[in-house]
Amino acid sequence: MKKYVFVFTVLFGLHITAQNNTIAFGEKLVFSASYNMSGILTDIAQVKMETSEVKTSKSTLMRLKCTAATYKKWDNFFKIRDLYESYVNPKTLTPYLYKRDISEGGYYKFMQYKYNHKANLVKSLKRKKNKEGKTWDENKNVKISASTKDIVSTLYHIRNLDIHKASPGDQQDFTVLFDNKETTITLKYLSKETISTNIGPKECYKLALSLKGSDVLKGSNSNLLWLTADKNKIPVYAKFKIAVGNGELKIQSATGLKH
Repeated sequence: MKKYVFVFTVLFGLHITAQNNTIAFGEKLVFSASYNMSGILTDIAQVKMETSEVKTSKSTLMRLKCTAATYKKWDNFFKIRDLYESYVNPKTLTPYLYKRDISEGGYYKFMQYKYNHKANLVKSLKRKKNKEGKTWDENKNVKISASTKDIVSTLYHIRNLDIHKASPGDQQDFTVLFDNKETTITLKYLSKETISTNIGPKECYKLALSLKGSDVLKGSNSNLLWLTADKNKIPVYAKFKIAVGNGELKIQSATGLKH
């Protein structure tokens, strides 16, 4: 499931606007995640994307939270409880703090990034558990480029892109910090396409993605994402071909939208 969320959170090779004109406090998107089991796509988990307001002593931040949890009937087979979140400037979506807390079939990992944008530096904390259940911490200072972000804040940046200005075939490389490593992502705009969803028929921007130097994604134009071609740019459908099979994400509901 961590690969689903990672693949789903990419930057698009189009012009990113400086201001957040798309994301509102209190937005909630709910998805079903399916995986190919014995040749049949089976719904195995629920994925949620939620935003909320967080006030500190110095400022107001937007919390971007993504969670993934297997449906109860699958918990005995492979229980997943994943949390990804980023605390960002609500006007620019610039991240200040990122957390990743994943529990998958007995595997546990916690990651935290604290950003120093002036120095292009991330203070990273990694916490894992050994077989005996004891935890250990690893602290690092990771140099990043000026445009590098975590996977959650990049996900929400997607929806502030001027995709309507792109032409079919336009593509560009971007970077995202994942497990303390900068990963290069190539995004290509393919076309507009109207698809049927659980929130009604939607005209969408259809995009393809790939990772350089990684075998996480397989095939050419086999990993696709559909965003609604409106002011909200809601991710309504995604399909991926990964090293251990293929899967899909389908939207179930969308509430608290800005537009």
